[in-house]
Amino acid sequence: MKIILTHEVSGLGAAGEVVDVKDGYARNYLVPRGLAIRWTKGGEKDVEQIRRGRKIREIATIEQANDVKAQLEAVKVRLSTRSGEAGRLFGSVTPADVATAIKQAGGPDVDKRRIELGAPIKTLGAHQVSVRLHPEVAAQVGVEVVSA
Repeated sequence: MKIILTHEVSGLGAAGEVVDVKDGYARNYLVPRGLAIRWTKGGEKDVEQIRRGRKIREIATIEQANDVKAQLEAVKVRLSTRSGEAGRLFGSVTPADVATAIKQAGGPDVDKRRIELGAPIKTLGAHQVSVRLHPEVAAQVGVEVVSA
């Protein structure tokens, strides 16, 4: 099935690209989450609008991405959340929580969709989070999860 990506999807492509994926992946994951729309002849016009919007939001050059990477890696991020006695969290830490904590720690504004947790964060302690700033640049941010 041909689809038009409306957001960047790891391993698939950037916003505004037309890609071929399996029908089930498009129907059950990408389209319901708003990450893609079905490709149509009329939808081809939307591609240019999506690309223009992406160009405004994205970090244009590798130098800019490296500057933001240096800022992110210099920030000490502490995230306080509720936890049980054994150090397990009630729920888990989401990319939106990490983006908010980075901003509160004095770091640059980061889009939550660019944050990759790897495995869900469900325990107290230090964790590493990856932030995709550019297709060629990713920052590793240390996040310390503490009990509130």
